Amino acid sequence: MGVCRGCGCGAGDRILADGKEIPYLGGMIRGRLTSKSQTTIPQAVRATLGLQPGDEIGYIVENGQVILTRVLATAEQDDPFATFGEWNSVADQQAYAGL
Repeated sequence: MGVCRGCGCGAGDRILADGKEIPYLGGMIRGRLTSKSQTTIPQAVRATLGLQPGDEIGYIVENGQVILTRVLATAEQDDPFATFGEWNSVADQQAYAGL
């Protein structure tokens, strides 16, 4: 992965998986907020992060800057019962083990 000068953010990585170069990725890509505070993630950013419709993204705010990243689902996030702690007792695990 290419590295931006000095910060290590990876913004210098200008080659997509299909071998196409994104000549403007090393610089700033601009967008606008709608009246509902929404924005579109530019295609070059989506391609670089491998984002697909329905993917979860995360925001890290540091020193007046925002880092946008793709969030990978963990096994716990895929388990619908993990959300409900009251259904996660030993008795429940034993009762539902055969289902």
